[in-house]
Amino acid sequence: MTNQIAFMTAAPQAAASAPTNALVDPHGRQVTYLRVSVTDRCDFRCTYCMAEDMTFLPKRDVLSLEEMDRLCSAFVARGVRKLRLTGGEPLVRKDIMVLIRSLSRHLDTGALDELTLTTNGSQLARYAADLAACGVKRINVSVDTLDAAKFRRLTRWGDLGKVMAGIDAAQAAGLKIKLNAVALAGEDGNEAEIPELIRFAHGRDMELTLIETMPLGAITADRNDQYLPLSALRARLMDQFTLVASDHDSGGPARYWRVGETGGRLGFITPMTHNFCESCNRVRVTCTGTLYMCLGQDDAADLRAPLRASESDEALLRAIDEAIGRKPKGHDFIIDRVSPRPAVSRHMSVTGG
Repeated sequence: MTNQIAFMTAAPQAAASAPTNALVDPHGRQVTYLRVSVTDRCDFRCTYCMAEDMTFLPKRDVLSLEEMDRLCSAFVARGVRKLRLTGGEPLVRKDIMVLIRSLSRHLDTGALDELTLTTNGSQLARYAADLAACGVKRINVSVDTLDAAKFRRLTRWGDLGKVMAGIDAAQAAGLKIKLNAVALAGEDGNEAEIPELIRFAHGRDMELTLIETMPLGAITADRNDQYLPLSALRARLMDQFTLVASDHDSGGPARYWRVGETGGRLGFITPMTHNFCESCNRVRVTCTGTLYMCLGQDDAADLRAPLRASESDEALLRAIDEAIGRKPKGHDFIIDRVSPRPAVSRHMSVTGG
């Protein structure tokens, strides 16, 4: 417990001041958004995300909470303004609130604009109030269907009732919520349910963002059968709704529309039908300290070795600089029937959602 107390009360580092050397990639894009997977483990096994029988990383390979804090703080010192914690499911990580409380110091100093997370909602009822107390203002919650039986089939282990209780707790705590839904075709698809999801989300003052399934990691299902292009879905939604293009920018890859009938905002993330890479300002770090400069590429940099090699951040910052210097212009996602192999072998739960 002594180490945890020291970790939680560590003095703010130089991240509070403006960075003297921002992270700019070879294409002139400044990296201001970091997504960190705090664990590869999850209490769901969503059919489009994971195999049912997953092998997870041994504990020794996973960064400690103290190491994650130091790594995130190094990025903040170099100009990252938005930090999102992901998984797996971030809220199943033991003592996760220790990390969140410590990182919230960067909100207090003004070095960080936003600290947020993406969750499946299963543990949200337990943690919502604590998250709000740490300065978290908004979160993303993944909900692909409002049908409890289908929700169980899609997630394999999920309980929709617990997720809804988590949403209730989060809103009671004052957190703004954006629902994420992966658009799925096929027998267990949710295309016909999207209008209901829109009305549900907007009726509860939540945004909804639809996401195309991405070819990450080997899964049991055939992604050719799951894949639903959002360009086609949007055209069908316009038979029921008035969609007006919005210039809203959340700092991520979504493009937004205002729904006339509900007054709410609807986002589309289209890595397959529309490459959104030209404005990419983000990178991802896995729970093992591997930095991926692009979600859709395999090129990566090991940050764990320099992190553990010295108490100084000098080698760590050099490794980050070198990696950002290799950030590609865009990804090469494709789903086709010629090859059943995923475009990228690692699962989304490894990279971080």
